Amino acid sequence: MSAPALDVPLAWEATVEDAPVALSVRAGTVAVAGADGRVWTLDAAAGSVRPALELPGGALAVALSPDGRHLVATGPTGYGVHDRDTGRTVLTETGAWSATAVWADGGQRVAVARGRQALVLDAQGEQQWATAPAPSTVTDLAWLRGGRRLAVAAYGAVRCHERHTAEPVISYPYTGSHLALAVAPTGRWICSGNQDASIHIWRTRDASELTMSGYREKVSRLAFDDTGFWLAADGAPDVTVWDFSGKGPAGTAPRSLSAHRKVTALAWRPGGAGHLATGGDDGTLALWHATSGRPQARLSPARTLPGGSAVSALAWAGSELLVVAYRDGAVRAVQVPPGVTL
Repeated sequence: MSAPALDVPLAWEATVEDAPVALSVRAGTVAVAGADGRVWTLDAAAGSVRPALELPGGALAVALSPDGRHLVATGPTGYGVHDRDTGRTVLTETGAWSATAVWADGGQRVAVARGRQALVLDAQGEQQWATAPAPSTVTDLAWLRGGRRLAVAAYGAVRCHERHTAEPVISYPYTGSHLALAVAPTGRWICSGNQDASIHIWRTRDASELTMSGYREKVSRLAFDDTGFWLAADGAPDVTVWDFSGKGPAGTAPRSLSAHRKVTALAWRPGGAGHLATGGDDGTLALWHATSGRPQARLSPARTLPGGSAVSALAWAGSELLVVAYRDGAVRAVQVPPGVTL
């Protein structure tokens, strides 16, 4: 039986003049980055659109600071830092692949991938320190220990650096290409989604490790929920959800969430209710109670919203507003009130 159509209202709809590739939502502000390098900010309450910057060479990712004042956009040839209050933009063309950016210290610092290095900048874009070059291009970054340690994913390992420490203080090896990182909010687990269609897991306490293989496609999207007990991943037409409570997922099977021809976006709803939003290349949007059922259960979505263009990114603006970007330039916000039962 198909899932019921989404019976919650559309809060607003806007259009940007580029194909969105990434979303970031913080402090009532939405940032949308397009493939050609144009970046906009939108009011999360009303959807009004304001140009922010244009990144030469195109964009890959965008990250708003926690207070929503600053944003960093990264792309194939460099990165840009924008101050929304003053309108000041600093563009840095490095000629090196800049895959992502992640904020720390409440928005005082941001780590940016630049080729085989990670740079740590202040909020104005001034470099504070840099990691030593990794063996290959940095593909993802994550902060641990409240922003005191930076995890850097590149071929062969996830390497962790303390502040102002160019050489890694600890490495978590895995022979393969890492595409995505997810760190549990508790700091207990580091997970990488990999080119070889696997998820590799390290327990930070003792560096014990586990590989979950057998995915049909490369795993390029990973996300922990706010509790740190559940990890959602792509890598197949289904989304898999692994249970990290207790001793972790070793010897267990995931739940499978089946709704899309191909998964293109996923995002946990803030809080610990186990609600997950997913989007597909067929334009469908699905909401799940993703932690229900038992291991090996194949779940159906609690609510679905059909669409036209492919979903390119999802992000929650608090727990009651889901922002969705579509490949054709549409950006929509869907209201999901607390009373809506999934």
